[in-house]
Amino acid sequence: MIWIIRLFLLSMTLMYFGIGVWAILSPLFAAVDADYPSITEYIGLSISSQIGYSEIAGIYGGLNLGVGVLCFIGIFSLNYMKISLQLLMFLTGSIAAGRIIFAAIPSTPPLVNTFFLFEILTFTFCLVALLLFKPLKKSA
Repeated sequence: MIWIIRLFLLSMTLMYFGIGVWAILSPLFAAVDADYPSITEYIGLSISSQIGYSEIAGIYGGLNLGVGVLCFIGIFSLNYMKISLQLLMFLTGSIAAGRIIFAAIPSTPPLVNTFFLFEILTFTFCLVALLLFKPLKKSA
């Protein structure tokens, strides 16, 4: 079980750290006319003022970098493994909850999309790992 969790955290490290770097570098790619997709296009947002670049870099970039680093540390430490799983569970569960609440409003877009599926699967994996893997119950 520990190796499954470590592989999971490694995949989360690569994904979250990669998204963080992408979010920070996206404005630079646009400035030099690089033929590279912007993160704003992928997530369906547009930047309408200069502060928007800072928000993308801070919220999408910095937050994802931090989650990626924490997941990386969690690969090597049971205490940080537990913290990483708890953070991922809280983060993805909260985002999914926001989508569910939004979907309850009439005439909103469909609830089920790839982001939502990722959030539900991640939340479920973290919950199961935290409940069933005994060494995580004893740490921290």
